[in-house]
Amino acid sequence: MPTLSRRTVLVAGGAGVGLVVAWAAWPRRYAPNLPVAADETLFGGFLKIARDGRVIVAVPQVEHGQGVYTTLPQIVADELGADWRAVAVEPAPINPLYANPVAANVLFAGGFDHVPTGLRDEHLTRGALMLTAGSTSVRRFEQSLREAGAAARVLLCKAAAARLDADWQACDTADGFVVLDGRKLRFGELAEAAASYSVPDELPLRFGDEGRLTGRSLPRLDAPAKIDGSANFAADIRLPDMVFASVRQGPIGDTRLRSFDRAAAEGVRGVAGVVARDTWVAVAANNWWAANRALDALAPRFETRGGVIDTASIDRSLDKALEGEGYRVAAAGDLSAAFAGARLFTADYHAALALHPSLETPTATAHWRDGALELWIATQAPTSARDAAAAALGVAATQVTVHAMLVGGSFGQALETGVAAQAAILARELKRPVQLTWSRGETALRDRFRAPARARMSARLGAGGAILGWQAKIAAPATGAELAARLLPDNPLRRAAAALPGGADGYAMSGAVPPYAMPALAIDHHPAAIGVPVGHLRGLADGYNAFFTECFIDELAQGGGNEPMSYRIAMLGGNARLARCLTTAAALGGWQGGVAGSAQGIACHALAGSFIAVMAEARVDEAGRVRVDRLVAAVDCGRAINPDVVRQQIEGGLILGVALATGCATRIERNLATTRLFGDFALPTLATAPEVSVELIPSNAEPGGVSDLGIPAVAPAVANALRAATGTRLRSLPLQPRA
Repeated sequence: MPTLSRRTVLVAGGAGVGLVVAWAAWPRRYAPNLPVAADETLFGGFLKIARDGRVIVAVPQVEHGQGVYTTLPQIVADELGADWRAVAVEPAPINPLYANPVAANVLFAGGFDHVPTGLRDEHLTRGALMLTAGSTSVRRFEQSLREAGAAARVLLCKAAAARLDADWQACDTADGFVVLDGRKLRFGELAEAAASYSVPDELPLRFGDEGRLTGRSLPRLDAPAKIDGSANFAADIRLPDMVFASVRQGPIGDTRLRSFDRAAAEGVRGVAGVVARDTWVAVAANNWWAANRALDALAPRFETRGGVIDTASIDRSLDKALEGEGYRVAAAGDLSAAFAGARLFTADYHAALALHPSLETPTATAHWRDGALELWIATQAPTSARDAAAAALGVAATQVTVHAMLVGGSFGQALETGVAAQAAILARELKRPVQLTWSRGETALRDRFRAPARARMSARLGAGGAILGWQAKIAAPATGAELAARLLPDNPLRRAAAALPGGADGYAMSGAVPPYAMPALAIDHHPAAIGVPVGHLRGLADGYNAFFTECFIDELAQGGGNEPMSYRIAMLGGNARLARCLTTAAALGGWQGGVAGSAQGIACHALAGSFIAVMAEARVDEAGRVRVDRLVAAVDCGRAINPDVVRQQIEGGLILGVALATGCATRIERNLATTRLFGDFALPTLATAPEVSVELIPSNAEPGGVSDLGIPAVAPAVANALRAATGTRLRSLPLQPRA
C-alpha cells in the first residue's frame, strides 16, 4: 500500500482543521477481512466502532513487549478524537493491507539484493508478508493509521451534521464525541449511520499539539491483562481432547534420525503417541511433563554427516573469509592514496555466537479437522508460519488459519517457523489438538543464533589525531540471505536473486558504516560459511558492528592523545542530532573524559532513523567478572508517540545490551551448543543489573525506530569503560577478562 510523503500533504481547513491528503487518489486495492460482531461497524481495515462507544483498533504487528498494542492504537485514537479509556485492540488477520515490506527490507537485505526495491515491496505486499521486526512498526504504519482515524472522524462528523442540520466541516471530535457549538453526540450512536457516507477526495489530518494524544505517555493497553494474568499466550490455549508434546531434534548440520525406543516412551504413563520424521521425533501425552519424560525414555539417536562443527571450525571459517575476497559496502575518497607509505593503526575484533534470551520457548497449538488447520502460535511472521505449516501438510495456505498470540519476549526468535510445521504434522498424525512446546535445552540447541563475526580495522591518523583513512573488513555469515531462504523458501523473486552471483549481505553489514565524516574509507563484507544456522537477534548486526567501530574509535582517540567524546563530536560534521546525544549523555553521566581509573566509557550509534549515545561505568570485580554499574543514555528518536513506551524500550534494550556484552553466548562442541540452561546465559539480575538513566531529547523529526536502538552502543561503551578501569583493551564479545 503506498505511503504518503510530506510532499503529498497540503495545509487546509476542514474537520479538525488539519493536513489534507488526496484520499481518493490512493487506490484501496485490498478489501479488509476483519471479523465484525453484530454490534460493531467497520471503518476500513484498521478500525471498528461498537454501539457502546468502544473503538477497536486492528494491530498488524505482534505484541512481544515493545508496546505496539499501545502506540499504534494511540495514533488512530489521536486522529479519531477517541476517549483512550474506550480503546481496545485486536490482532489483524493476514491480509496485504498489513504487509510490512519495510521490515522485509531490514531482515532480508542480502536475500533480495538484485531485486529493485519497488518491485520487491509490491511483490511482498501482494503476498501479505506480515513481519514484526527491525524497529519498523511506527515507521511502516503511522501514515496508514492516521488516515484510518481521520477517515472515520470525517464519516462520524458527516453523520452528526445530518442530525444537527449543520455543515460537517464545522464539526470536530473529542473524547469519543462529535462536538459542535456545545452539542455532543457519542461515536457509538453515530457509527452505523456514519458508515453509509463517503470519504471526501481530500482527507484532513490533524496538526498542532493542543489536545493531541500523540506525545502523551498514555497507559499501556496490554498492561492490565498481563498484570492480572488474563493475557493469553500460546501456551495458555486449551482445546477439548488436546494433548501436549515435546520434541527432540538432532545436532547442527546434515542430521537424520537413526533410532529410538518407542516401547520405552509408550510405557510412560499418559503418553498419547510418538511421531517421527527425518530430522526430529516428538512425544505427546496428557501433560507436557510426561511428554518430556517419555522423550528422555525414547532415547533418540541421530546421525550427522559431514565434518564436525565446533568453535574452532567457526573461527577458521571466519579467518579464511577475512583473508579472501570481500565485497565493497561503502567507500569514499582514495583510500589507497591515504594509506600509501603511512603508519597504520590496526586492531582485530571478534564477536561470538549470541543466544536469544527469551523467556518463552517456541510454542504452538494446532488443530486439524475437516481438511483445514487452525494454528495458535507465538510468531513475528504469521504469513511465514502459515506457509510453513501448509507446506509441512502438503495443503494450500488458504487451508491454514493462524492466530498470532501475544509473545513472551522473543528478541527475534519468534520469526522462525519450525515449531509451526512440527505442530501441524503432530495434529494431523494424532488426529487431535496438540500443543507443542520446546524445552529450554531444545530451544538453546536449535537456536538461530546472532552470527559470529570478525573484524580487521585499519586507520591512518593525521595531525591532532584526525582520521585520514579508515578501513573495515568484516567477516560474517550472510544472515539476510539465510533469513530470506528460511522465511520465504518458495518466493520466486528470492529464489531468482539467490541464483545470481553473490555479494555483500545488507543485514550482516547493518551499522558497519561509521557516522563520522572521513576523507577516505572502505567497508568490506567477507561472507563466511560457518555451517551453523544464524538469524535475527534484537539489535541486528549493529550489535557487533557498532562494537567494532566504537571500540576502534576509542583506540584511535587514545593513540592520538584525544579525549574520546570530543574526538567523536569533531568528526560528526553535520550530524547535530548524534552530537547532542553525546553531549547530553556526557553531561548527565558526569563524564570525566575516559581517563585511566575513571571506569567510564562512551559510545554512540545511529539506527533506523534514531540516534543514541551511551555512557557506561564498568569494572572487573574480585571474582574476575565484568560488572556494569551504571548506564546513562541520551536518545533522539524523532517524535515520540508515547514517551513512556520509548523509555521502556530503551531501558530494556540497555539491559539486553549488557547481557549480550557480558554473556548470552555459546561455544559449539561436536555440532552442539554448550550453553543450554537459562541459568548459564549470565543474564543481569536485580542484584547485578546497572543503574539506568534515559534522557529523551525532544524532536519534531519523523519517528525513528527504537526497539533495536538500545543495544548496539552498550557493548562498546562497556568495553571502553573497562579499558579506563583496568588499562586492558578487550576486543572480543562477550567481554571476559583474561585470567
